[in-house]
Amino acid sequence: MGLPIAVGQLGVIILGFADTMMVGQYSTTALAASSFVTNLFNLVQFLIMGYSYGLTPMVGALYGQGEHAKAGALLKNALASNFLFCAVVLSVMTGLYFFLDRLGQPAELLPEMRPYYVVILISMFFVMVFNALRQFTDGTTDTARGMWTLLAGNLLNILGNWLLIWGVGPFPEMGLLGAGISTLFSRFFMAVLLVCFVVMGKRYAPYRTGFRAARLSWERIRYVAAKSLPVSLQMGVETGTFTFSAIMAGWLGATELAAYQVIMTLGTLGFLFYYSFGAGMSIRIATFVGVKDWQRVRLASAAGSHIELALAVLAALTFFCFAPSLIGIFSPDADVRAMALLVLFPLMIYQFSDAMQICYANALRGTGHVLPMMWIAIFSYICVGIPCGYLLGFPLGLGIRGIFLAFSVGLFTAAALLFRSYRGVLRREGALKR
Repeated sequence: MGLPIAVGQLGVIILGFADTMMVGQYSTTALAASSFVTNLFNLVQFLIMGYSYGLTPMVGALYGQGEHAKAGALLKNALASNFLFCAVVLSVMTGLYFFLDRLGQPAELLPEMRPYYVVILISMFFVMVFNALRQFTDGTTDTARGMWTLLAGNLLNILGNWLLIWGVGPFPEMGLLGAGISTLFSRFFMAVLLVCFVVMGKRYAPYRTGFRAARLSWERIRYVAAKSLPVSLQMGVETGTFTFSAIMAGWLGATELAAYQVIMTLGTLGFLFYYSFGAGMSIRIATFVGVKDWQRVRLASAAGSHIELALAVLAALTFFCFAPSLIGIFSPDADVRAMALLVLFPLMIYQFSDAMQICYANALRGTGHVLPMMWIAIFSYICVGIPCGYLLGFPLGLGIRGIFLAFSVGLFTAAALLFRSYRGVLRREGALKR
């Protein structure tokens, strides 16, 4: 289940590497500006993505019961719910645009930040459409559909970057703005392509019957929101830690902010694999929950945790052996490379905390018991992670190393609490001895 998702996410990794490398090779100023805007919109992207995640276990349970028409009806109300949530989030980000100069960032970055911010803001609508439809197709176990769509869109984005950043052939040299326009177009392409798959694909004919027959209902929209909002807030609060940490890195200077972006890009090498196999595990768990087979739920989560730990070991060893070479491809600036190397050890520790947090968050998501995730995230990231980052980074003088080391403190806290909550669900359902 997780492998097609992982292959699709590998395209995301390649895209993140390509974006950071191309912008970094263009100029350190562009890299620093993109770091700030990217980290702001990572928060938006994960809020929207997390909201769409609420759809997967609901569709997975209906799929396990053979209720294809009901799953199609659910999709119509889920799309409406996702659209309303996206509209609220993007309204907030539109307002934030007018306060970019008050967030303590280097003044020389603002002329590059502003147009890039606007283009990425517009692209978030297409991210919402793609995520909602992808979670629907994943919930029906058709994980290959999202994989091919992601790969095609990411290849298109890399091509667009090459043409528009440096101005190849008839295209104008647009620098960072060119990278943003390329991202916008690729996200539009992926949303339209996945819509075509669902609207025209033979596999989805039974689902389309239910979709057409269903009526939009505030009751169903609220039901989707009740399952989706806790997951969104959990992922949003977690990502908010990285966003606020990027702001703190900007307080240290443009070099530190650029180095932060390089390390965060490398960090996605592990995260997106953890996410992929965690999502596959969640789909399996949701299917077994649909038929009330709690012993197989327990076995699925155990297998998932073993895979996640193995991936964390592999990622940590990769960074230990190849980090200097990997960092070197993102920026020709010797100061940026030296600053990024300071964060190597915290990056290795981060792999294990991130893998276990993702594992048990997805296990809980698969069971449908999502409300505890929100409170765990608020405590772990807002009450523990962010204060720890500020304490280590500034009063204790560890700078960017301290900011990054604090991520693992918050993530290990979250992993332990999520594990405890998931075990409680298994005990209540009789899958574990009390």
